[in-house]
Amino acid sequence: MTGNLTVAFIGLGVMGGPMAGHLAAAGHRVTAYNRTRSRAEEWLAVQQGGGHNAALAATPAEAARDARIVFTCVGNDDDLAEVALGEHGALGAMSRGALLVDHTTVSARMARRVAAEAQSRGIDAVDAPVSGGQAGAENGKLAIMCGGSVSAFARAMPVMECYAARVVHVGPAGAGQTAKMANQMCIAGTLAGLSEAIRLAQAAGIDLDKTYEAISGGAAQSWQMNNRWQTMADGQFDFGFAVDWMRKDLAYALEEARRLGLSSPVTALVDQFYAEVQASGGGRKDTSALISRLPKGEQA
Repeated sequence: MTGNLTVAFIGLGVMGGPMAGHLAAAGHRVTAYNRTRSRAEEWLAVQQGGGHNAALAATPAEAARDARIVFTCVGNDDDLAEVALGEHGALGAMSRGALLVDHTTVSARMARRVAAEAQSRGIDAVDAPVSGGQAGAENGKLAIMCGGSVSAFARAMPVMECYAARVVHVGPAGAGQTAKMANQMCIAGTLAGLSEAIRLAQAAGIDLDKTYEAISGGAAQSWQMNNRWQTMADGQFDFGFAVDWMRKDLAYALEEARRLGLSSPVTALVDQFYAEVQASGGGRKDTSALISRLPKGEQA
C-alpha cells in the first residue's frame, strides 16, 4: 500500500528494520525508536539516502505521540511490556482512535493484556506475529497472522501489506499469537524429522542430491526441506532465526498448551533437543542447527 500516514515503528532489529523501511518506501512518514541508538542511526541513514520521510525518537512514547498507527517488533514479553506499557511506553502517548500493531512473538497472555490496556484508552490493537524470517522481512514477503477485532484488522491490513505476502485475521486478541505458536510447533517438528532423515541418508552412503530429488516432490516436501536440506547436510547454520528465539517461542507454545489442558509431547521433546544445541554453544545458530546434535554415522 502506498500512502502518507504518520506512523511509528518501535524495534529496528533484523525483522523490524526492513519492515519499517518498507513503510517508509511506500510513502508513509515513519518515526522510529530502537533501544540501540547506533542501529537506529544506521537505519535512518539508509532511509534518508533513499529520499524517504523518516525520523528517530528518543523514547517509544515520543515516537508514538503523533502516530495514527504504532508498530512494535521487539524481543519478548518483557520487551513489549516496556515499550508499550512502561513509563515511557507507546500506549501512554497515543491518541484515542489510534492503532497499535504488535509484530513481536509473545505469549497470548501478554497479547491479551496489551489489547485490554489499549481498549481502556480508546485505542485499537492487533497482535500480528510474523513468519518468513529475515529474508521475508527484507523482501516484503512475510506471512502475518493477526488477532484483534475485525475493524482493527481492517485498518491494519492494507498498511501491513507493504511487507507481507499473506495477512490473515485468525480471531480475537491473542489469536494471532496462538497461530504463531502452531507455526513454530510445525517448524520444530519438521526440522526434527528432516535432521534424522538427512543423517540416515548420510550414514547409508546414498546420494543426497538424488534422495532430495526423489522425496521432495511427494508428501514429505516442505519449505524447510526445499531451503535447508543441503545447508543442513553441509553444516551451514547462519540464516537469521536463532535457536535461542525458537526456544523462547516454544516456551510460549507449551505454556498455552498447558493452559488449555493439552499435551504436546513432540514439541516438548524437540524443545529439549534445542536445549542441547544451546548447551553446546549453538544458541545463535539458525534453527536448522538441530541436526548438529546428531552424529553422522559410520558410513557418512
